[in-house]
Amino acid sequence: MSSLLSFSATMGRLDAVLAALSGASRSQVAAWIAGGHVKVEGQPVTKVSLKLRGGERIDVSPPALPDARVEAEDLPLDVIYEDDYLIAVNKPPGMVTHPAPGVLSGTLVNALLGRMPLPEQPDYDSEAGYRPGIVHRLDKDTSGVIVVAKTVGAHARLAAAFKDRETRKTYLAIAAGQWRADGPARVEAPIGRHPVQRQRMTVGGANPREAQTLFTPLAAHPDGHGRTLALVRAQPRTGRTHQIRVHLAHLGSPILGDAVYGRSSETMLRHALHAHFLSVPHPGTGRLLHLHAPAPDDMLNAWIALGGAMPSDLEEPPRSE
Repeated sequence: MSSLLSFSATMGRLDAVLAALSGASRSQVAAWIAGGHVKVEGQPVTKVSLKLRGGERIDVSPPALPDARVEAEDLPLDVIYEDDYLIAVNKPPGMVTHPAPGVLSGTLVNALLGRMPLPEQPDYDSEAGYRPGIVHRLDKDTSGVIVVAKTVGAHARLAAAFKDRETRKTYLAIAAGQWRADGPARVEAPIGRHPVQRQRMTVGGANPREAQTLFTPLAAHPDGHGRTLALVRAQPRTGRTHQIRVHLAHLGSPILGDAVYGRSSETMLRHALHAHFLSVPHPGTGRLLHLHAPAPDDMLNAWIALGGAMPSDLEEPPRSE
């Protein structure tokens, strides 16, 4: 899946300039240069500290990705938006975002490769998984909006937007527990790896990182067993692993059907979490692109089956803070 990448240089050191333009790490860029895969103005270069004046043409021919054994597959996709820069998809529950060791088929990346080429992943790591075009992820059982870059440049700009918190993400969840869902709740609680159960995250934990989420209940009612069920809008301001699931569990109201941070449910056969709205700067124009994936049927059916009333403003975009 190797392809030629071309860039117009800015002023600076070759390795720093190429890392900024391609979205690759400095170490990966250094490996490209050392391996003879980089040309400046048509001439091979091997010096990472080469000074660029700006405007030079840089060509990169990345080597073939080892162990990437990822096949294009003809899988259905619910496309929300698409242009030359990106594609936005309403990911179904049960679909893994990208291949990883032991999961080489049936992923969103396999499905996307079945309909288009994706930009090379310059920092491919066989242990982390093959993630061409992927700038953010959703858990396997989380449905909803996910954006994938279609060019190297778009990937770099989208990745920077997520890193710099220029995006606005809004999720829909069904929470079940002791939290009194009678008004917004802002949770600012750092999240780290669970010290014993390494597949879980927890408030605190090992190497905790800042995590902030605003929860706004849209509807709530008692379930008759001492718990409150709430249809909740969650707006994370950081992007930690399992952040919404961990923060709701921290409030005493884990997500319905979340067997990891709460308990399984006969009404909801996966955790009831959906990426509902996403606003992100367009990598080509810089204008804010607003994306929406309507609430999924399984969550709506579960909410109604549990006696919940449907709020009239469910599909209205959240207000800006």
